[in-house]
Amino acid sequence: MAEYAPDIEQQTDTEHFESIKRLLKAPESADALDIPVSIVIDIIMRMLFAEGQVSLKHFTETIRLNRSVLDSILEKLQYEHLVEVVSAGSMGRFTYTYALTDEGTKRARDSLERGAYVGPAPVSIERYDRMIKLQTAHKMNIGPDQVQAALSHLTLSEGFHRRIGPAVNAGTSIFLYGPPGNGKTTVALAIAELIAGADPIWVPHAITIGGYIVSIYDPHVFETVPLDKDGLNHYRVNSQSEVDLRWGFFRRPAVIVGGELTMEALDLRFDPIAKYYEGPLQLKANGGMFLIDDFGRQMMSPSELLNRWIVPLESNYDFLRLRTGQTLQVPFRQLIVFSTNLDPNDLVDDAFLRRIQMKVEVGTPDERMFFQIFANMCQQLGVPLDKDGFMYLLQRWYREPGRTLQAVHPRDLLRIIVAMAEYEGLQPRLTPPFIDEACRSYFVE
Repeated sequence: MAEYAPDIEQQTDTEHFESIKRLLKAPESADALDIPVSIVIDIIMRMLFAEGQVSLKHFTETIRLNRSVLDSILEKLQYEHLVEVVSAGSMGRFTYTYALTDEGTKRARDSLERGAYVGPAPVSIERYDRMIKLQTAHKMNIGPDQVQAALSHLTLSEGFHRRIGPAVNAGTSIFLYGPPGNGKTTVALAIAELIAGADPIWVPHAITIGGYIVSIYDPHVFETVPLDKDGLNHYRVNSQSEVDLRWGFFRRPAVIVGGELTMEALDLRFDPIAKYYEGPLQLKANGGMFLIDDFGRQMMSPSELLNRWIVPLESNYDFLRLRTGQTLQVPFRQLIVFSTNLDPNDLVDDAFLRRIQMKVEVGTPDERMFFQIFANMCQQLGVPLDKDGFMYLLQRWYREPGRTLQAVHPRDLLRIIVAMAEYEGLQPRLTPPFIDEACRSYFVE
């Protein structure tokens, strides 16, 4: 991999951008590809088998390689009597439409035996590894103003941002804990927006590992960023035609999972019909954030799940296993966030907690904070704030029964009051009858 030298840690800013530019450079010939040409040929054959006739333009849009590269491969296939031209425009080879010959149909069936993947050609695991390292080599530089702005819609304890900001900049791991209903998930989503607001990231649609294709792109995870002139200039690229379109330009990803998480989702998932792999969740989260919400309520034990992260957290590498038994090393460069309502000391031992750099408690609001949250929600929902009504709520439904305040209660109770008022054609008010009826509907006595 000499073309990628010098080492990332020793690069100046100029060398850093030049390294990214080299990785993004569109291959100008089949010989310049970082993957075997046979992979591209297989995709071509499958497209022709499925669609019958395919134009060079359609090949280019699907496989995401330059027309000249694909044209040279198709010319070779034409020479080998595997494909034939079925129509031609007035502008030479670039307007050709192709179909399989009888011999090509046999070759296509062989290709389908190996797999059914059709889409952007993959990049090599080595190129992907290098690109992720380059894009995560520098710590984020998010300041207090940005963190406070991201958390401004929440009412939190004074100085709370000082516990979040350093963890985001360090980009390693955070453990959010505290009673339910006080905003841990909302805090995590605010962190995700902070990370997504950083420089966009280049991610390939697929990579190739050990001869297999691994799909990374997920429309639920990756949001495309238009590659405008400023974006091209930022990466020292003169025009979009110079960019290898196997790479997408995306907002930094946020992968969010909860109690439904299984161990299988953290490893390569092989599709026995399509015969290619789907990348695990943490691979898709590289360069962004991976949130494990409701930690401790997954189907596996907390220790089993946490043990899965010991090596990646310490080494910045993860290890994935192919169905052949081969183990492969892939980058693990993301902020991993654990969020739980349970007592961390009941879930994990001290040895693991030491590996989580930042432990942040999202605690129960006191009465002053609870009033501030309540006032903010009144404003958002259009309910006139009545301090006497609030004090009635506090005394009757919290102090007397000894009920714990939760930050989520004002939103939920006020929504019920608004719904009841709309049903009866009345204006929502903080009167004892409205408050009592809303609380009886919401709380389980």
